[in-house]
Amino acid sequence: MRSRARLVVERDARGDSVVRELRSQAPLTLVPRRRTSGTSRRAVVHLVGSASSPLGGDDLALHVSVAPGARLSLRGIAATLALPGHGPGGSRSSIRIEVAEGGTVEYLPEPTVVTERAAHRAELSVRLEEHARVRCLETLVLGRTGEQPGQLRTDLELERGGRRLLRNGLDVGDPALGASHGYLGGARVLATEAVVWDRDPEAPVSERDWTLVPLASGGALTTVLTGDTITAGRCLERARAAHPAGAEFTEQ
Repeated sequence: MRSRARLVVERDARGDSVVRELRSQAPLTLVPRRRTSGTSRRAVVHLVGSASSPLGGDDLALHVSVAPGARLSLRGIAATLALPGHGPGGSRSSIRIEVAEGGTVEYLPEPTVVTERAAHRAELSVRLEEHARVRCLETLVLGRTGEQPGQLRTDLELERGGRRLLRNGLDVGDPALGASHGYLGGARVLATEAVVWDRDPEAPVSERDWTLVPLASGGALTTVLTGDTITAGRCLERARAAHPAGAEFTEQ
C-alpha cells in the first residue's frame, strides 16, 4: 500500500492556529479536534490508523508544515503494529515536519510495537527556522508479549536555522546486539524525546532508567530504557519535570 498525507497549520486573524490544508489517504488519516470556547489556541490533530499498517510492502509518507507563529499538537490515538506482509520486502514510513519562525510542533504518537518477522524503517525529519520549537516523541516496544521483535531501523534528523542539531539512528532485530548491556541492556521498551525549545538544560540529568542530555548545538534528548510502557511513561514525566521549559509542554 502506498499512502501520502499532508497537513498545513497557520494562524488566523484572531491569532488562533487553524488547519488550512488537510489531505489524508488511508491508512494515514488526519482528524482535527473541534475547537470549543475557552480552549487552547493551538491546533490539535489526531493521526488515526484507518487500516492495519504498516505491513510489509507499505510505503507511507506524511508532510507537516506549520506557518509563522502557529502551534500544532499532532497526536496518535492508538499503538501502531509493525507487521510482516504476505510477500517479500519490508515497510517504510516517512514523516517530514517543517516549522517556520515562531511556530511550535508537538508530535506525540502512541507506541510502535515491532512484531516478530516484521521489517520496518521509520524516518522522521524536522526542519526548524531559527526561533521555532519542537517536541517529538518515539516509543518502541520490542515485540509483543512472549515474542522476539522483528527488524526495525529508525532515523531522526533535526535541524534548526540550517544547523544540524541531531542525527540519531537505531537498529533493532539482532538478538545478540539487543541483549548487550552496551546497547539496549535487554530492555523491551525504548523511548526517546527530542526537544528544541526556548531554554535547554545546563547539564545532563539522569536516574536509573532515563537520561536527559543537552545537545551541543541546542535542544535536548531524553532516552528511556525500561521493561514496560507504564514505567517508560513515568520516566518521561520525570525527565520533562527536569527540563527547564517542561512546564510549557502540553500533556501527553
